[in-house]
Amino acid sequence: MKLLSIIAMFLLTATACAQKDTSFLLLRTYSGDIVNASLDNLDNLYVVSSTGQIKKLNSKGDSVAVFNGIRAFGKLQAIDVTNPLRPLLFYKDFSTVVVLDRFFANRSSIDLRRHNILQPSAIGLSYDNNIWVFDQYDSKLKKINESGNKLLETPDFRQLFGKSIVPQKIINDNGFVYLADSAQGIYVFDNYGTFKRRIELKSWRYLDVWNGRLVRLNENAIVVYDPSTFSEQQQLFPQHFTPYRHSFTTRNQLVTFSPDSLRIYRFGN
Repeated sequence: MKLLSIIAMFLLTATACAQKDTSFLLLRTYSGDIVNASLDNLDNLYVVSSTGQIKKLNSKGDSVAVFNGIRAFGKLQAIDVTNPLRPLLFYKDFSTVVVLDRFFANRSSIDLRRHNILQPSAIGLSYDNNIWVFDQYDSKLKKINESGNKLLETPDFRQLFGKSIVPQKIINDNGFVYLADSAQGIYVFDNYGTFKRRIELKSWRYLDVWNGRLVRLNENAIVVYDPSTFSEQQQLFPQHFTPYRHSFTTRNQLVTFSPDSLRIYRFGN
């Protein structure tokens, strides 16, 4: 009986601790066909289905816009919602960038090959609402406008660094452009395409940049690295918390999803 009492007390204590743990607070859920998702700074959720349809839901969970581009553009590679008024869609197989408005009307469709960008590997919105593109064909970072006209380009990276890189993400943050290559590291440029530094951060599955700090996920924590101080902080997942396989963060929120379910949490103590 004494042993049973001790076990019961332990279970009650563990349950109480789990209930008090508010480091990850569930805010919203979504169920449906999900292959990708994104969240903008107005808390609009973008859900990409297996058919290529993109559904936009507001902070209350109401569907406010739908885009169907699969027939015209093929498989969606990436969606950039840095500016909620100008979402960017990247269809890598068709070398096409689609610029939408906030109601998902097509503002423009840019065939990058027609503008001599022959092998784009990643795109990202620039601070001035133009578009960064990395062209793997000539190993250059290029900036274009909504019409596809080139505004600037860097020298050949093979000459700059003595090797090729293939960035999977381009992020413009706080006056700097981050080219993120999970095999080679993070290459940082200013807004005019001048190389500034390389950050030795590899083998990441997810990466974002907030105010100069690099944010990535591992199996049990959100990891924030500050390259200015070389310091690293972790927000550990609670013991009872199990994220889905696909996850990303935005500001103080974690979005985690499976093929049929999505959850949004606020994190931080």
